[in-house]
Amino acid sequence: MPTPVIGVLALQGDVREHLAALAAAGAPARPVRRPGELEEVDALVIPGGESTTMVKLAGLFGLLEPLRARVRAGMPAYGSCAGMIMLADKILDGRAGQETVGGIDMIVRRNAFGRQNESFEAAVDVAGIEGGPVEGVFIRAPWVESTGAAVEVLAAHDGHTVAVRQGNLLATSFHPELTGDHRVHALFAEMARGAAAAHR
Repeated sequence: MPTPVIGVLALQGDVREHLAALAAAGAPARPVRRPGELEEVDALVIPGGESTTMVKLAGLFGLLEPLRARVRAGMPAYGSCAGMIMLADKILDGRAGQETVGGIDMIVRRNAFGRQNESFEAAVDVAGIEGGPVEGVFIRAPWVESTGAAVEVLAAHDGHTVAVRQGNLLATSFHPELTGDHRVHALFAEMARGAAAAHR
């Protein structure tokens, strides 16, 4: 299998944690801050953080349109928490005029599980991940209000969708990079390898 180069969008948020989790899952990664660095990767993680800040910085760094183009062209991408919001085609409770990268046919509600002081951890069964539930860390987490026909729901918590996949795109409401469990990152690395193999 080819070894794809995975990037982590390094504008804001828990970048180091994702880099470490990918490395632990056998998929060494590199930070991406500029369009030239985006061109050098085969797949991308969009980390948790503050989605409004992240999209503003992506615009300032000239990354927003290149990101949209790469996602439309089939680049594998994984978004956790704010990254899920960034990959949503539509958002609820966003700031006025808040933009996204898009790519997943879903409507996501920002801060749906509550504010910072209402953060929590929960065991989440994720379809496609073996070995029992994943420990989900929910921090000002969104949830998915609705999905289109092409979206596969991978996990729910308390009746709300918290993990989805559409083609080469993966998104979770929770932060697997903040735990010692690297199975979500291993799943994404496998998706990246599959996409790389299909292009050869």
